[in-house]
Amino acid sequence: MLKFEREQKILEIGGVHVGGQPGEFATILIGTFFYEGHKIVDDTERGLFDRGKAEELIKRQEELSEKTGNPHMVDVVGSTSSAIQAYIDFVSNVTDAPIFVDSTYTDVKIAGIRYAAETGLLDRTVYNSITYHVNPAEIEALKGLDVRSAVILAYNPKNVRPMGRVELLQGSPSKEGLLKIADAAGIKNILVDTAVLDVPSIGWAAEAAYLVKKHFGLPSGGGPSNAVLEWKRISELGRYAKNLCMANAAVAMQQAGANFILYGPIGKADSIFPAVSMIDAITAYTARLDGTKPKMKEHPLYKIF
Repeated sequence: MLKFEREQKILEIGGVHVGGQPGEFATILIGTFFYEGHKIVDDTERGLFDRGKAEELIKRQEELSEKTGNPHMVDVVGSTSSAIQAYIDFVSNVTDAPIFVDSTYTDVKIAGIRYAAETGLLDRTVYNSITYHVNPAEIEALKGLDVRSAVILAYNPKNVRPMGRVELLQGSPSKEGLLKIADAAGIKNILVDTAVLDVPSIGWAAEAAYLVKKHFGLPSGGGPSNAVLEWKRISELGRYAKNLCMANAAVAMQQAGANFILYGPIGKADSIFPAVSMIDAITAYTARLDGTKPKMKEHPLYKIF
């Protein structure tokens, strides 16, 4: 049973607690919305989508969260400033859950987080993410907007092994660490995504999640399920293989101490929540042997049995 010697930070983002020792808080489950190829999206430029189906997906994730005790968040992906603002506006009015502002384009992420600041949503908004390629303009924008919560993507292209991700966070004589950069940007709540690249690398990402908690005491996690979706030969393993392996990928991260899981398309919630909640309950029950008890009344240990 994992128990870290270093004190583990517990963050509060939009009323949701994340971090701590294994067994104290349930794993946060984050479904991704409006991703590339999401069938409910009609116009990626303007952010037009099927609002009825979108609300159904959010409400289903919310329902599973209530049933299992695993808190939920929504990862909103946009390809333009107009689109991401439209998505944030919609999601924030459908659910009280925290929102990840996500895009492959830095200017779009900044536009999204600026919209969150202008509309009073910063307390439940997470910038996703600060990366190896961060630049001074991005940091100044985050600082100027008083962004409080952000993900650091701990992908180190110069050393992709688990300790390489630790090195990226703490820095070296030749390159400033991302933790110091995030601090300079005024980020108070740091979540570390340990960067899954493909299915075999899930083990390295899980080990990195463990190391992040061991060395820094920060909440760690990642998105292993997307790698499973890119696994081309998985259909050869059977009709249910994809969903089962997505759930197993999440559990692999979870058992290494991960506090949050970006579980992929929000429509996969039914496959992920039961598996993760069961492991949370088992972890919490076992952790009592070392004197660790759940710090939330709605923990899966109390909800699903």
